[in-house]
Amino acid sequence: MKLAFSSNAFKAYSLEGSIKEIRAIGYEGVEILCDYPHAYPPDMTLDKVAALKASLIENHLKISNLNAFSLYAINDVYHPSWIDPSVKQRKLRIQHTANCIRLASELGAKSLSTEPGGTYDKNRDSIQNLMKIFANGISEVAVEAEKNNVMILVEPEPNLLLETSKDFLEFIKEINSSHVGLNFDIGHFFCVREDPSEIVYKLADFIGHIHLADIADNRIHNHLIPGEGAINFRAVLKAISDIGYNGFITVELYPYQHDPIYAAKEAYNYLNSIIH
Repeated sequence: MKLAFSSNAFKAYSLEGSIKEIRAIGYEGVEILCDYPHAYPPDMTLDKVAALKASLIENHLKISNLNAFSLYAINDVYHPSWIDPSVKQRKLRIQHTANCIRLASELGAKSLSTEPGGTYDKNRDSIQNLMKIFANGISEVAVEAEKNNVMILVEPEPNLLLETSKDFLEFIKEINSSHVGLNFDIGHFFCVREDPSEIVYKLADFIGHIHLADIADNRIHNHLIPGEGAINFRAVLKAISDIGYNGFITVELYPYQHDPIYAAKEAYNYLNSIIH
């Protein structure tokens, strides 16, 4: 199994500085944040793209995935979203994703991950209507994904439109594209009381990339260093091996921006003690 680390824990560092530190720890891959302060596509000039590619080559590091989830460059983690009440805001999310697809192509990245619709009011909004809006938005950018041979990976998350494996499977039925799949976030499924070591089998055909972080036994959505929570990673990693997944598993520990090197090292050492 190939381990990567997400640059979203290294917001206090430049992207090139993040790459250097992540490689020094031993990771084989890096997930690149497509947002401030790292690689927001409108800011990625030809010179910046060339410098990033050179940094990856110099540090012998592969791109595991582009993280196109948050959009602090415009608003916050979730907004603008795919299901925003404002059509104008939804178009901003669509345009951002299209830009990320083109950046992925320029960098030679195989995939990007995005939010599973977005936040909504469960007492007011029609889930059926929101699912249709989300599917239409994803289908629109899927054309760009197919043209550039980049996978769009939807990442279910607690309290967003798609939370569970069932939600994802219902959604993917509405998508007529081989370039839309799943970013399997181990911690997120654990939060909604699904056993990731079990559901990995039924979602195997859709998994394009995997996110990893630990979660406390109260199942509150707070990413912890692997080994500090309640997830049985031995069982999860065995299941991932069983389905023949040979892509990157990216450790995502954005809450540790105060000391990302410590978090990255602890995670690396713990996971390698299991994998090997």
